[in-house]
Amino acid sequence: MKILHVPCLEDNYSYLIIDESTKEAAVVDPVEPEKLINAAKEHGLNLKLVLTTHHHWDHAGGNEKIKEMVPGIKVYGGSLDNVKGCTNKVENGDKVSLGADVTILALHTPCHTKGHISYYVTGKEGEDPAVFTGDTLFIAGCGKFFEGTAEQMYQSLCVTLGSLPKPAQVYCGHEYTVKNLQFALTVEPDNVRVQEKLSWAQKQRKAGLPTIPSTIDEEMETNPFMRAELPDVQAKVGCHSPVEALQKIRLMKDNWRG
Repeated sequence: MKILHVPCLEDNYSYLIIDESTKEAAVVDPVEPEKLINAAKEHGLNLKLVLTTHHHWDHAGGNEKIKEMVPGIKVYGGSLDNVKGCTNKVENGDKVSLGADVTILALHTPCHTKGHISYYVTGKEGEDPAVFTGDTLFIAGCGKFFEGTAEQMYQSLCVTLGSLPKPAQVYCGHEYTVKNLQFALTVEPDNVRVQEKLSWAQKQRKAGLPTIPSTIDEEMETNPFMRAELPDVQAKVGCHSPVEALQKIRLMKDNWRG
């Protein structure tokens, strides 16, 4: 299994997931289809599927066009999310296979949108799995609670995504990492892992390089929203439960002008 990132719009990421033995590929959130199709041609790939994380235009807005450009391509999207151009609705636990060795598991991760899906992808034995988290989990952050509650985001982040294997590579929908880590330091000023990752992320961006992927393990150590489970973090924001702390941290982030 190989993963290529394709920067789109101002700060979006679309992705190609490649089954190396058959050269079959899936695209995640192809908002600018031409870019993905050119990248696929460059690598000699056969595009089979679109995986849409959620209905917002900057993720699903290219679906109709890619269907015109790649006749027969299947477009997957959450059953509760009214995804543009969707041909195959998925629910939590649905599996899709790609090529010979790649399996894609749909995880319902609601809150940013009602039907948001994260896609957990496994390849050959020995390869690290990957998870495409759209706008639910960002590196050191999470999406705004547009269509859900703090309880749902807690379930999505800390229970559903938090229970994935720690080495799982996290590929999110936007390049927000530097700002997210700067905010994380306002929650935990003494978190050395956040300080180190911020300095690394700033260097990456200066060099024009992405900050993805992260891992579930790194998020557990640096992401204040996933760390809302920790009594120490709850105390720092004056709360007594993970859900309450998550809600408070989201409110702080919404009002933060860093």
